[in-house]
Formats: sequence, structure tokens, C-alpha cells
Amino acid sequence: MNPQTTTAATAAPKNRTAPPRATAREWAGLAVLALALLLLAVDATVLDLAVPAISADLAPTTPQLLWIIDVYSFVLAGLLVVMGNLGDRIGRRRLLLIGAVGFGLASAVAAWAVSPHMLIAARVLQGVAGATLMPATLGLIRSMFLDPRQRTVAIAVWSAMAGGGAAAGPLLGGWLLEHYWWGSVFLVNLPVMLVLVALGPALIPESRDPSPGRLDLPSAVLSMLALVPIVYAVKEAAAHGPTAALVAAAAMGLLAGLLFVRRQRGLAHPMLDLKLFALPRFRTAVVTNLLAVFALAGVLFFGSQYLQLVLGKSPMQAGLLLLPGLVASVVASLAAAWLLRRFRPGAVLAGALVTAALGALLFRWLSPDAATSTVLFILGFLGVGAGVGVALTVSSDLVVSAAPAERAGAAAAVSETAYETGIALGVALLGSVVMAIFRNGLDVSELPAESVGAASESLGAATEFARQLPEAAAETFLVSVHEAFVSGIHLAALGTASVLLIAAVVAFRLRAARS
Repeated sequence: MNPQTTTAATAAPKNRTAPPRATAREWAGLAVLALALLLLAVDATVLDLAVPAISADLAPTTPQLLWIIDVYSFVLAGLLVVMGNLGDRIGRRRLLLIGAVGFGLASAVAAWAVSPHMLIAARVLQGVAGATLMPATLGLIRSMFLDPRQRTVAIAVWSAMAGGGAAAGPLLGGWLLEHYWWGSVFLVNLPVMLVLVALGPALIPESRDPSPGRLDLPSAVLSMLALVPIVYAVKEAAAHGPTAALVAAAAMGLLAGLLFVRRQRGLAHPMLDLKLFALPRFRTAVVTNLLAVFALAGVLFFGSQYLQLVLGKSPMQAGLLLLPGLVASVVASLAAAWLLRRFRPGAVLAGALVTAALGALLFRWLSPDAATSTVLFILGFLGVGAGVGVALTVSSDLVVSAAPAERAGAAAAVSETAYETGIALGVALLGSVVMAIFRNGLDVSELPAESVGAASESLGAATEFARQLPEAAAETFLVSVHEAFVSGIHLAALGTASVLLIAAVVAFRLRAARS
């Protein structure tokens, strides 16, 4: 086979009969699927800007506010594998439409929530519905686009929508909050869901595993017990530091994960086919997917704080400065299909990860000075965004191409689980690095002893505390705050670049893999 035309989807020997090419109906169906994914990506970022308005209106406690923000991703991560398998059994289109209706109803409840508990419950329902949508979209693409090249293009569009939603979230949220009440950030979901329910049955063909076997409830429970406590532990550790309770939660998750793996090995029809991980393409794709998102999530976590609380940008200004990198992620996702026609998947993936690593390294030279660091930040995030955009497209293509068509939903769920886990780990680990350096680097010698803990809890808390100090003391303290946070970014940037370069080496070795 000519290496210049090898793609992730041509790993298997060629059939004598070329697979059928997608028609206009399939491409129109892709547009509907992309719309659903765009909405999910927007929903993941749009809420952050609404937190002050929600706090003023509903007056949640600090733990309640954290649950409002995080419970969506906890539930989503815990149910992805279960919902991927359910879609393989009852039909991926059917599950997609059920999830769309559920997501729309949950969004309406969230928009008109009258108490923190009601909003938390609505976010739980959004997580359940979101878990049905994400693996269903990628699994349907696997069954709709049988031609390898067309499937790569379709997955590139799918990946671009994830980046596009992340880019649109802060800007859309900022605009809505300037003109309407906080519930409007949820109501934007309703028109999109109506379009999906109206056009989905006509444009998206049904697909399922013809002989799926029985849904194994113990495996479903174990998968949730494995993922939810671990995601919870790493997120809470990033926000508040490690505690004995979080260590216990992580240990429970690891134990459930080991029991889940043991059970899958003994089942004739496992929920998660562990044999897929014996395929070099599949294994490498899942790992690089996780690490690429790990880098992007970590950079967004400390980057947004850096722009607003160190450089003094408004939320809208910060969103605009992040926009070039997020747009680069969208463009790079689409360009990945072209690259895969000319180079081997491993080489493309390695090059993308190196690009992201070089972008992350630029953050090593950031400073608290907006005049010298704004352009540097934009360039660094451009590299990260472009590299991650290509990496997500290639890794998703490798995942769905390596798995049998009848297991498309389960394979897509593995890819999505890696994506969600990468987000949690990126925020937790890189956030922990930044905050550890930040707390150790603060100059608190002039602060009252009883105020040290509150002032060093976070960058936002330190900035707010400085406003209560006399002008001279506030200026001195803020210099210490900004320098300490930037020092944390420097170390996190080195760690991010190192992780991405190691992943690039692993991906480059994939060139020699045949399966």
C-alpha cells in the first residue's frame, strides 16, 4: 500500500469491492450530528461566566456552587461507557433522539430553577442526557460513512465542532449575560434540540449491533463506580487540595475499575471489549486523546485566570484573546483529514503533539506584564489549539476505524471517556501544580496571621483580599500574587510540554504498526 495514501481507516486489508460512498443525505445527517455536538461543547463552557449571576440570585453555598458547576461532568463521565453500550443495543439514533429530548427538558428546568437544589438536579439530568449524545454521534458517523476517506473528513468535522463549541461558549455566554438573565445560557439549547428531533429521523439512519448480547448491569454499576469517584477526587483535589476523603474516593474508584476489568475478561459479551486495547492503533489513539485534552484543559484553566486576574482583562476580552487558539483548533481539525491523505497517522499525530508542546513551552516566558505577554500568550495558545485539534481528529479516527462496526458505540464511548478524563486530569494535575507554586511563592509577611489562609486559597481570593488592604500594601501584595501565579504557570508549561513530547514519541512509533 502506498504510504502517502494510508489513513487510520485503511489499516485493514483492502476489500475487492470498494465500500459505498456517502450521499447527500449522510452529509446532511452529519450536519445535524455536528449541531448536537456543538451544543454540548458550548454547554461545557458557557456556564462559567454565569456563576456570579447565579450566586447573586439563588445564593448557593460554596459546596452547592461547586456541584452546580461540576456535577454535569461527573455524571457525564460516569455514564459514557454505559450509554455507548446501550446505543449499540437499542439503536444509536433512538438513543440520540431520547437524549436530545432529555437534554432539552433538563435545560428548561435549569433555566427556571428557583433554588440551588433544583439547579443541581437539572445539571444531573443534563449529564445523563449528554452521556447519550456524545458516543451516539461518533458511533453513528462510523456506520454512516463506510468509505475511509469520507469517514476521516466526517470525524474532522465532528472534532471541529467540539473546538468550535468551546470557542463559542465564553463569547455567547458573555453576550447573553449582558442582555438577559442567567437562565438564558440554558435556553439556547432548546432550538437546537428541536432541530435535532425534527430532522434526525429523516436524515440519520438507525444503526445497532445485530447480536449485542444482554446488557450486563453489574458491569454498568462498576463502570460508574470506577469513573465518578476518580473524576470527583481529581477535581476536588485541584480546587481544595488533597484530603483523606478524596484519597478514599479515588481508592474506591480504582478498586471498582479493577473489578470491572476482571469482570469484562470473563464475559462472552463484555461491556468494554478489552481486546481492542491489544490493537496498537486503538491503544495509542485513546492515550493520545487523553493527553491532548489534558494539555488543552490545563491551559484553559490557568490561561483564563491569567488573562483576567493577572493581565486585568474583562471576561469578554479574555474570551477574544482565547479565540484565535480555539479557532486554530477548529481549522486544524478540518485540515487533519487532508494531512491523513498524505502522511501516515502516526506521523501526523506525532507532529500535532510536538506542535502543541512547542506552544505550551512559550508559556514559560510569560510575565505579569500585559504589554510583553499578551501576544506571547496568543501565539502559545495558537500552537496548543492547532496541535490538539489535529490530535483529536486523528485519535478519534483511529478509535472508530480500529473497532468493528457493530461495536462503534462502545468504542466511541471509550474515546469520549478518555476525553472527559483528560479534562478532569488536566484541570486537577496542572491546576494543582500552579496552585502549589502560587501558595508557596506568596509574600504574606505583611498579612495578619488569621488572613493568610483565606488570601492564599486561590488567585481570585488573593485578588479580592488585596482590595481590602491599604493602597501601598495592596500594590505590594498584588505584585507577589501575580509573580507567584506566573511562576506556577512556568512549571505547569514545562510539565505539559514534557507530557506531550512523550506522547509524540509513542505516536510516532505507531508508523510501524499494522493494526
